[in-house]
Amino acid sequence: MPHTTSWFLLLAAVFSAWFVPGLAAAERPNILIMMVDDLGYSDFGCYGSEIETPNIDRLAADGLRFRNFYNTGKCHSSRVSLLTGLYCDQAGSESLRRGVTIAEVLGNAGYSTAMVGKWHLSKQPTDFGFQKYFGHLSGATNFFTGDETFRLNGEKWDAFGDDFYTTDANVKWAKTFLSETLEEHPDKPFFLYVAHNAPHYPLQARKEDFLKYENRYVDGWDKLRAARYKRQLEMGLIPKQWALSPRPEHVPDWTALTDEQKDWERRRMAAFAGMVDRVDQTTGDLVAFLKEKGVFENTLILVCSDNGACPFDRTKGKQYETWDPRSYWCYDTGWSHVGNTPFRLHKQNQHEGGISSPLIAHWPAGLKTKPGAITDQPAHLIDFMATCVDLAKTDYPASWPDRELEPLQGLSLTPILAGETRKPHDFLYFHFSTNRAIREGKWKVVTHRASQWELYDIEKDGTELNDLATQYPQRVKKLSQLWHKTAIETDRLKEKQALPVSGKKPPLLNKDGTPAKN
Repeated sequence: MPHTTSWFLLLAAVFSAWFVPGLAAAERPNILIMMVDDLGYSDFGCYGSEIETPNIDRLAADGLRFRNFYNTGKCHSSRVSLLTGLYCDQAGSESLRRGVTIAEVLGNAGYSTAMVGKWHLSKQPTDFGFQKYFGHLSGATNFFTGDETFRLNGEKWDAFGDDFYTTDANVKWAKTFLSETLEEHPDKPFFLYVAHNAPHYPLQARKEDFLKYENRYVDGWDKLRAARYKRQLEMGLIPKQWALSPRPEHVPDWTALTDEQKDWERRRMAAFAGMVDRVDQTTGDLVAFLKEKGVFENTLILVCSDNGACPFDRTKGKQYETWDPRSYWCYDTGWSHVGNTPFRLHKQNQHEGGISSPLIAHWPAGLKTKPGAITDQPAHLIDFMATCVDLAKTDYPASWPDRELEPLQGLSLTPILAGETRKPHDFLYFHFSTNRAIREGKWKVVTHRASQWELYDIEKDGTELNDLATQYPQRVKKLSQLWHKTAIETDRLKEKQALPVSGKKPPLLNKDGTPAKN
């Protein structure tokens, strides 16, 4: 009888395990991906910034930071690659006609799926596997009054109150969706995609956030950039042999500015900082919510940016304060080269300043690296899909209704999260407009506006200051041929988009980000 009782208890335990609410979620982690917009490599405190981001820094201190994490250099293309695990044009660009999203794959695998924030692709998130959605379909919006593209679960939404602010609203709705999900489907893990529009222009900060930083930038960009670089070296984020890239030629020495110019510049950087600070505040709010609901320990959180800091000055409404909805401030290369410390160039470029993101991974129940560790293993947004597929214990689909799926390009990050060395990509390919690059191992070729190919040993010279193209012409030829082959055969670019480089001197940028005459 005791023997029978033991078997009965064992079977009962197994049977109960199948049906205990939340156990299925415990076996597979919840996944929260947060992408911020136009935030440079050094704009979080844990990546060297003076901007106060204690909540994000805490995730880094308890988690893992990536030194060599890549985006695509542009808003919409990074969103395509994040969601599909493919290169942008390979997936069909905004249409996603040759890709499937993480939400679709994980939804089929039993996950609850939700998104808040900026979409910037075709149709709506609810057409691509997201069961719940709040946000704007546009590429940018007024942070206080929104725009006509706001949607709630596929329906038009315009309930903007006097205290509306997009960053706050994103996290408010994220918590609402998660509350509903945890109540309706306690046995399901969740996938949440938070796509903040901040700190993309217009630089519209809440008054209290702006005032916090109003006088913090009186010393200007030269001293600030040197201070960020020093902190990056001290924290071991970058190797000592990576020299700080110089101030862009069209950006004046801070001391050469008039008092009026200095006043304007320090104010618009204060607005940017206030927007980043608000992202951090709401991140802390979301983390507290996850802890309150008892799901924080088994939630993988990934925090990244869609491209490097933006150099384009399209300011209008300068006469209005940044907390006035009529304002429309931007900053330019004066501050974007600070955001991208220690790298060269900016958003849209395929030099490191355009494509290098912070990436923070946090997962108490699953991360096996030492708290606060920094990995130098290269990774890319295309790896997120493979990682999610891996953690969800499912497969990337071979086909999908009404789409001709391309083969997955990304590789799972799970070996890195486990503290192991993963098999690296054979190469990583980059393209936006006429800006191109490809990285194979430590070697990278890159061109600005299809001018001429430059070659860098990216491990020794991560800031791309020592062009080795004339020293190794055969390597340049090999890698540039690989770029063209990948562009046509994998990324499906048209021939005119992959014409040979001109061989001319690379163009300069004006301070407002527009091309300058050499």
